Amino acid sequence: MTTDSIDEQLLSGQTWHAFCDVLKRSGDQILRAEAPTDAHTRAEGFRYLSRLMRIALEMHVEFADPDFPGFFSPSHETGKIGADNPDNLYQYARLNGNNAYRVSGQRGSVAYLSFGTQKGGYETDGTMTPTGAIDAEHLELNADGSFEIILSQQPSGANWLRLEPDSNALIVRQTFLNRKTEKPAQLRIERIGSVDKPGPLNPHHLHQGLQRAASFVENTARLFADWAQGYQAHSNQLPPADQALCQAVGGDPNIFYYHSHWALADDEALLIEVESVPECDFWNLQINNYWMESLDYRYHRICLNKHSAHYNDKGGVTLILSARDPGLANWLETAGHRQGTLCLRWVGASEHVHPTTRIVKLESLKLDSLKDSL
Repeated sequence: MTTDSIDEQLLSGQTWHAFCDVLKRSGDQILRAEAPTDAHTRAEGFRYLSRLMRIALEMHVEFADPDFPGFFSPSHETGKIGADNPDNLYQYARLNGNNAYRVSGQRGSVAYLSFGTQKGGYETDGTMTPTGAIDAEHLELNADGSFEIILSQQPSGANWLRLEPDSNALIVRQTFLNRKTEKPAQLRIERIGSVDKPGPLNPHHLHQGLQRAASFVENTARLFADWAQGYQAHSNQLPPADQALCQAVGGDPNIFYYHSHWALADDEALLIEVESVPECDFWNLQINNYWMESLDYRYHRICLNKHSAHYNDKGGVTLILSARDPGLANWLETAGHRQGTLCLRWVGASEHVHPTTRIVKLESLKLDSLKDSL
């Protein structure tokens, strides 16, 4: 597209009209034939699009300059994408693979800390392909817990994170076992050799950023609606996910994922059983809505992890999903939902122990609980 053409679209308002047209069309993903038709799920779906829009504007407008990068959170309590991990603090920065960058800071005490460079994007080809990865276990730290990581195409120093020419983003995952007691890493990012301040808003950059932001909303909504549709084929089961696909859309290479769909009546419970939890850096299981947003973990217990779950004498766990509390350990709330999706992760696991699932009547669990208390 020529410079004159972009100027004309900006001056005429066509840039804004096209942006709004794509957002309007994005609503079709919430109205898909296979998606639930109740008012609650529809309302969450349209709220989801508004949340994606907030994330997209930060990604492609506010923090879009790879010459002056800064961290923002692409998933958090009120902005959620693709089974966002409730135990994570996500941080994201836009990059240019032909630049070099320095990430510096303090390690903190989070259970798991990883850095990954990526290329692609949901706004373009629907992927976020990894181009480099390093985690805290392989970082060289100073005595005070400080560190630096160099991001570049050529190896540089003990803590090097690989860039490719097409690398365009850095994703950081800080994973907590217990948010109340662990201290997050404090991080900064800068382009090496950058001394100038950014100039005023470039109209052409805004034109491109709005285009990308709108495409991000539509393509992200479509991607995970496709996933949710596919999971209905094995509802209330929890088979291994397609790991290559998970990696292609930005998954951590240290994580083995399980995804599925669940649907329960008010008097039913879904039991997710792991015979023996493997040695691992971290694991958790979370409950999401149909749009693959984690349920509101600020107010509901919708996630259990390596620290918070209760283990049996054999080192296994039984997690219980139901609308009402059965009075047993490891209860997860449906939080007013009748169906949704769920995700299990093994992080840095010595092996991948596959869970089994079964549906039981909630009353039978309550009776078992009463017998155990007598």
